[in-house]
Amino acid sequence: MNTSTSTGAATFAAIAPLRAVDEIEVQIRSMLAKGQLKPGDKLPSERDLATQLKVSRNTLREALRTLERAGILELRKGATGGAYIMHGSSGAIVNGLSDLYHLGAITPRQLTEARIWLSEIVVRVACERATDDDLLELEANIAATQRAADADQFNERQRLNREFHLILARTTRNPIIESTMEGVMGVLGLFIARIGARTNPFTIPSRLRLMEHLRARNVEAAVQEITEHLQGLQEQYLDLWAEQAGAGAGSA
Repeated sequence: MNTSTSTGAATFAAIAPLRAVDEIEVQIRSMLAKGQLKPGDKLPSERDLATQLKVSRNTLREALRTLERAGILELRKGATGGAYIMHGSSGAIVNGLSDLYHLGAITPRQLTEARIWLSEIVVRVACERATDDDLLELEANIAATQRAADADQFNERQRLNREFHLILARTTRNPIIESTMEGVMGVLGLFIARIGARTNPFTIPSRLRLMEHLRARNVEAAVQEITEHLQGLQEQYLDLWAEQAGAGAGSA
């Protein structure tokens, strides 16, 4: 029979050892749903929490690490260390999409299609909601990308290219759109790393045209610009992927 121990507003109940890790996760998630735990709250110390839950510290650590990967907890070290409830993180979406990609459940075509469709939505909203500061941040990103391209810094150029889409997504002021875009761009980074470095003289001119449309709040022109550009990149990426797949099959 379960007993319970109170710590402040949150009361942790002792659990059966069978599937203990899952039950710890369920209990903490339930406390969040009920408002017994809130972002910024610190959980009891590892020793105290293991005692309250009547589990081993190794079992508790496994559960806390799982919740950390899900973006619910932050595990800090040092004098102010401990397990803290996070204020919100896209980590679960990013990790979930990455896992699906590695497992083969997301194909390159599905990935690039999703980016096109999501970007169309983002640009429509950005034309309405982007502030002058947002537009300046986008323009600074484009300038940094040009410098990376001039210096032949492929990895930095790709990072900045992905960052451009994340900045654009933040202009929507919608955390669902922002997190989804972060997940898609994270997986796209993995995909581009596999197909390798290629020159791309089209992205920066397209970005500059897009900025003109965003500043003019010209929705249809902005959507057309980003859609046509990303469709062109999609064809290039898929051709490179097919070449690699063919080369791999030929050497098998």
